[in-house]
This record gives sequence, structure tokens and C-alpha cells, in this order.
Amino acid sequence: MNKQILIIEDDEDIAELIRLHLADLGHETMVCHDGEAGWKSYRQRRFDVVILDLMLPLMDGLEVCKRIRADGNSYTPILMLTSKSSEMDRVLGLEIGADDYLTKPFSLMELLARIKALLRRTDAMSGVAESKKYLFKGLRIDTGRREVVRDGELLELTPKEFDLLLYFASHPGEVFSRMQLLEQVWGYNHEGYEHTVNSHINRLRGKLEPDPAKPSYIKTAWGVGYRFMAESQ
Repeated sequence: MNKQILIIEDDEDIAELIRLHLADLGHETMVCHDGEAGWKSYRQRRFDVVILDLMLPLMDGLEVCKRIRADGNSYTPILMLTSKSSEMDRVLGLEIGADDYLTKPFSLMELLARIKALLRRTDAMSGVAESKKYLFKGLRIDTGRREVVRDGELLELTPKEFDLLLYFASHPGEVFSRMQLLEQVWGYNHEGYEHTVNSHINRLRGKLEPDPAKPSYIKTAWGVGYRFMAESQ
């Protein structure tokens, strides 16, 4: 089934190359070359994925990403493209609400693999017939509202942080390696991207754990990965 994909990229050659490859896969695309036009296009119609460059004229990618999430749409996946190599730029994009990122220059095969993974996640979410609540000691996870409440406080999680916590909560006590989490939550299994899991775990702990230095929910299984430990109610 074809998907609606918004490409916000100021480099016309890169944007056209992405558009052509997505068209070959049967997807419909809209291309914008600045942040203001991209934000306006996003508000005018529904998209299944947004491919968003970080460095854009008129309105940068971080601001576009922030507005998309503040608009109340927590479900449209955002793949951020950046020519910057610093970890801070990537972390900031993920913190604001991007689901994934690629650093330029990137392989088109890699880009398409990431988009397919994001679409699989969206399709899986839309296939859930009814919402479900996970109740643990001091913690409530509502899949329908995509809300997490800890000790009465609503936590502000990014979409990927929510997905990661939900996967843990669905398998309490089980140990998962970084590669397993990368495959199950992100939908791809490329070696070398385990640091993506690490950065998300760290930020999730910072929001979820009363004392991130001594996590009580997401514990490290040294030499293996991570496990979710909480008492069900």
C-alpha cells in the first residue's frame, strides 16, 4: 500500500533523489525546500512519514519537529537528516521528538531501510484494535492515550521513548540485548547503531527513574543488555 511521505530538504538534488526512489516503491511524496513551506504542507494534509533536514532556510528542522509534536500528533514518524556530526545535534533532535536520524552523506539503501522500519511501526500501531493499560507499582502506561504516569505525574516522552518503554513493559523481567531492542523497537538490525539504543535508554531513565543514577525500572544486565523490573498491579 502506497504511503504519503513529506520530504523537507533544501538541497534540491538530494530531495529529488529521495523522491524518485520513494516513487519507485509506489509512495506518494510532497517536497518542500524550506522549513516554513514544510510546516505549512504538514498542517494541510496527513502524512505517514516526514523526512526532515536539520539545516533549513526560514525555519530550521528542530523548530519544524517541535511544532509537529506540539501540534498534538505524536504518531507521524520523523526521520531527521543532518550534515552535522556532533552528538549534541542528534540528541537534541531525538529529544524534541524525531524518531530516527541519518547523518549526511548517507546511503540511499540505508535511508529506505529506515523509512520501511518506521512504516512497519506505524502499521503495527494502527492494527491495535483497542487500547491497553499496563499497571505497575507507581507506574501506569496507557497505550490508547500513549501516556505514561509515574506517581501521579504525567511524563513527557518522545514517541520512540514511549515505544521503547512499552516494549519493556510488555516483557517484564526479560533481558534484551541492544541489537534485539534495535530490531524490535526501531525495526532494523544494522550493526553499529547500538549507540542509538544507549542514548534512548539514558534519556528514558532521566524521565522515568526517580534516581536515574540508581534505576529501579530499567536495569542493566551487565555484558548482555537491559531488563524491565517492576511489580505488576
